[in-house]
Amino acid sequence: MNPIHNEGLGHAHNHGVPLKFVIEGKEYETFDQYKTGAELKEIGGIPLDTELYLSISKPYKDELIENDKQVNLARPDTEYFFVKKKLEFSINNQPFTWYKRYIRGIQIRELGNIPAEDDIFLDIPGDWQDDQIMDDEVVDLARPGRERFFSKKKVVEFRIIVNAREKIWHESLISFEQVVALAFGSYDDNPNKGYTVTYSRGCEPKPEGTLVKGAVICVKNKMVFDVTATDKS
Repeated sequence: MNPIHNEGLGHAHNHGVPLKFVIEGKEYETFDQYKTGAELKEIGGIPLDTELYLSISKPYKDELIENDKQVNLARPDTEYFFVKKKLEFSINNQPFTWYKRYIRGIQIRELGNIPAEDDIFLDIPGDWQDDQIMDDEVVDLARPGRERFFSKKKVVEFRIIVNAREKIWHESLISFEQVVALAFGSYDDNPNKGYTVTYSRGCEPKPEGTLVKGAVICVKNKMVFDVTATDKS
C-alpha cells in the first residue's frame, strides 16, 4: 500500500460494514474512517511514547504514525500497524511483550499479579545465583536472550526465645507441637507424656497466654515461649 497523505475523505465508506485493520498481528474492526496514532495505540494496548509504524509495500518505507496523525482506514487494502522495537519476556512462565528497553520491579509485580509478600527473581542460567529484583529496581530487557522472571514466597526470619534459648523460625505461624520440638528436639505424642506451653510478647490482641495441643499461633520477633514436660506414667 502507498504512503499516507493527509488527503480529504476521497473514499466513501459504507457505514453498514465495519473497517478492518491489524495492530501487532491482531485484527480489529471500526466504523470510524479515520483513527489517530494515539487512538490506534490505545486500541492495541501500546504506550503513547512507543513508535508505531504502518506497513507499506516496497519500494516505499514503512511509515511512522505520530500520535496526532490521522490514518484513513477506508482504503482498499487492510492496514497493518506494528511496533519495530518490542521486547518479550516471561513472568512465572506467562509470556509478556514490553515496548520499552527498561522495566521496573514494581511493573513486573503488577503485570504478573505478584502479591507484595512474594519476592521477584530474574532467572540466571547455569550455576549462577538468581538475581532478586526489588520493586524500585530497573531491569534492561534488551540484553541477549529472553528474560525469565519468577516469584516465590519471601523468606521470613523470626528470632524467638524458647526456654531461654534463641531460635530462628521461618514461618509466620507456629504450632504447639512445633514449639515443643524446638524446646526438646522432638515432639513425643505418647499419651503418658504431657507438655505445657506458655508464651509472652506475642501478637495482638492476645500477646500472652497458654498454647494448647493442636493449636497454632502467629509468630512475632523476640516472642518468648516457656515449655515444660511432664510424665504421667
